[in-house]
Amino acid sequence: MGNRPDDLRALIDSVAKQEGEPVEVVVVGQGTPVTGVPDGVRTVDLPENVGIPAGRNVGIEAFGPGGTDVDVLLFLDDDGLLAHTDTAELVRQAFTADPRLGIISFRIADPETGATQRRHVPRLRASDPMRSSRVTTFLGGANAVRTKVFAEVGVLPGEFFYAHEETDLAWRALDADWMIDYRSDMVLLHPTTAPSRHASYHFNVARNRVWLARRNLPAPLVPVYLGVWLLLTLARRPSLSALKAWFGGFREGWTTPCGPRRPMRWRTVWRLTRLGRPPVV
Repeated sequence: MGNRPDDLRALIDSVAKQEGEPVEVVVVGQGTPVTGVPDGVRTVDLPENVGIPAGRNVGIEAFGPGGTDVDVLLFLDDDGLLAHTDTAELVRQAFTADPRLGIISFRIADPETGATQRRHVPRLRASDPMRSSRVTTFLGGANAVRTKVFAEVGVLPGEFFYAHEETDLAWRALDADWMIDYRSDMVLLHPTTAPSRHASYHFNVARNRVWLARRNLPAPLVPVYLGVWLLLTLARRPSLSALKAWFGGFREGWTTPCGPRRPMRWRTVWRLTRLGRPPVV
């Protein structure tokens, strides 16, 4: 959004230092012109902030329809920094070794402490961020996606604007028999932050949670999934203003269009369960 030019330049420099074939870079400006980037970096200037998933979809199209000009796309937050110079090569090796691997979620670490927040480990058993594993979702600001996944299941849900768009894509990919890996050796340095820094966080989290369920879950699981998250939200004892925003989003999730409904197969429900995160939590 144009407010972190130094961070953006540092990220681009860390990409340029990657070993192996050069990584082509596209920067999407959300309602602001992109300036100050090195020669050879392509830019796309949007007239307004269309949200995280829609902005990333624009970036995908910059590499051809559905990103099909390339085999793999990296998505990196503009205030992140690739910690090592071999990350791109590790990504290439991982996708080459496993033809059914569709998405890789990187480990996010604080640049000063090296610590990884629990919420940045995309599984329920998150106590050991150094353990790589198969997972059921991924981190939006630090990941790699095989472009065949987009061709088969579609891109990110742009209408979500922010929150849960990664899980929506992940569930569709898993239902199409792709796999997702969390890799602790692929590291993006990123300052420790709270997700609630986004003004619309509580509203969007609740609305998009309902949309996610309505779009992707078998009908019997929709009330179970949303009931569990209602109880979890209340158990966390949010402030009155946060709770009011959350219930406003929850209500809107039921009363507004959520996009196409394509419920996952029951065998995908079983796969999610075997991977440690049944789609009820």
